[in-house]
Amino acid sequence: MFNHLPDSFLQMNTIFISILIEALPFVLIGVFIASFIQMYVSEKFIARVIPKNRFWAVVVGSFIGVLFPSCECGIVPIVRNLLKKGVPLHAGIAFMLTAPIINPVVLFSTYVAFGSNWEIPILRVVGSLVVALVVGNLIAFFYKGEGLKEKLLAPATGEEKVDTQGGLALQASQGTASIQQGVPEKVSFEQAGYASSGIGSAETLPVHEHSHHNEHHDAHLSEHSHAELSFMDKIWHTAKHAVDEFFSVGKYLVFGALIASAMQTYIKTSTLMSIGHGPILSILLMMVLAFILSLCSEADAFIGASFRSLFSTQSIVAFLVFGPMLDIKNLMMMLASFKAKFVFFIVISVTIVVFLYSILI
Repeated sequence: MFNHLPDSFLQMNTIFISILIEALPFVLIGVFIASFIQMYVSEKFIARVIPKNRFWAVVVGSFIGVLFPSCECGIVPIVRNLLKKGVPLHAGIAFMLTAPIINPVVLFSTYVAFGSNWEIPILRVVGSLVVALVVGNLIAFFYKGEGLKEKLLAPATGEEKVDTQGGLALQASQGTASIQQGVPEKVSFEQAGYASSGIGSAETLPVHEHSHHNEHHDAHLSEHSHAELSFMDKIWHTAKHAVDEFFSVGKYLVFGALIASAMQTYIKTSTLMSIGHGPILSILLMMVLAFILSLCSEADAFIGASFRSLFSTQSIVAFLVFGPMLDIKNLMMMLASFKAKFVFFIVISVTIVVFLYSILI
């Protein structure tokens, strides 16, 4: 049946399928753990543990990502909501830069992808922490102004309004549904979670903002906004969120695997080596590839590992550190939430620090 197909195409197909088979289990683990956190962990708790000191806030923001196995596909909406809840800008960005890399799922997938060797996973984690600490402190001490767009900083209006005492008033655009102040915090946060939660809590329904299924999903959840979910309802919504998450990130994995397999099949090794010859050009090339491929951090290690015979360790580390911090899909989401000047500040600072780190290791 496939005899008429070129051998090169069959070879590319084999490489493509092997990358997917290796990566998919880790993507599935990641989306289910991320969905559990989305459902049961409140960003209000995270805001409480951030220190007042700017330097230590960056440190905590950098390391707290280990508790959040979220890929970069959904990290921007989570950070946006954390900032709206009062987390400092420098701590939120430090969290955004490390969370897709230092969590256990990504660490383990990187370990497996590189043949159960700890060298690359450790260099990747250290690199992400270095970048987050440097960029976070640059923001803390040198960046002036707000990061979020003005429309996201404006007080809640229309259908939602949360007061500072924990009471919640829900106002329809023409009318009057309200919940009086003095309702216990547990209930008020449950209600407020529909409007502003990026992570969710045990009393909150998940808000999933990085998928094209969002509007339908959130509309369905709003039907239950005045009733506490049963255990089975929570399981159902967690599973539904995981499915949406999987299909959102899965397409980027497939696209990246296809490009990687095509490059390995149709581009001669000598051509790649000539393009990325030398430590500087090879690092820059892999950073560009990481940006263009826009891979999920739970699976990018498998594609990075496929380039081991072509590029240096420094180049592979640059690929694995830079990609989860800056790629095409992530940049678009940042521009939707943050001011263009602030996004430009992040892009330039992250690019420089990743490049310098890769040169020095």
